Amino acid sequence: MTPAILFSASLLLALLLWAERYDCTTWKLGSKPLVSALFILAASIQTWPHPSLAYWVLAGLILSWIGDVCLIFSSRNLFLAGLVAFLLGHVCYAVGFYAHGVFDSWIVAGLVVLLVAGVVVFRWLQPHLGSMTGPVIGYIVVISVMVGGALAVYFHAQWPQNARCMILSGAILFYFSDILVARDQFVASAFVNRLIGLPLYYAAQFLFAFAIGRL
Repeated sequence: MTPAILFSASLLLALLLWAERYDCTTWKLGSKPLVSALFILAASIQTWPHPSLAYWVLAGLILSWIGDVCLIFSSRNLFLAGLVAFLLGHVCYAVGFYAHGVFDSWIVAGLVVLLVAGVVVFRWLQPHLGSMTGPVIGYIVVISVMVGGALAVYFHAQWPQNARCMILSGAILFYFSDILVARDQFVASAFVNRLIGLPLYYAAQFLFAFAIGRL
């Protein structure tokens, strides 16, 4: 089942990138909800050694699917709705990660690095945000906290290393994909943002989806 899911996702992602390149809403509607549904399917068919984490991750994936659908359309209100959906998705990921993570000085150091990175990203975006300043600050804080939670999971040495690496890698890829979404929305709208950002985003979500079955 896993190879079939990944093969289907690759084809749909290629179609989505084509639709993004030519700004074809019809084909975006025909591809993006489907490829996003596949990471929900991938998570759903896993054997869950730790259901309390898996349920939070699954909730985050479902909220991400809602955000993906909202971002198909060129509407500021729908963009804000998508932002809220992704923010809530990151909250779900963070709750699951922190509930199962290990906390030590490395986590504190990681959070400090994330704080500095968040400030740098905000200062870069700030001149372009206008009325979206507040929501974007909130989003940067939440995704930074989520990545910190993934770092806490990574240091849970009793869990298999490959699964912990998948979660941390997914969180980092998600962070960079969101930077490209912000660049596209606020700084410079260009296909290259989606060409790079969408594969990073879907890689992140599938890493989360498969990791919960390998912990």
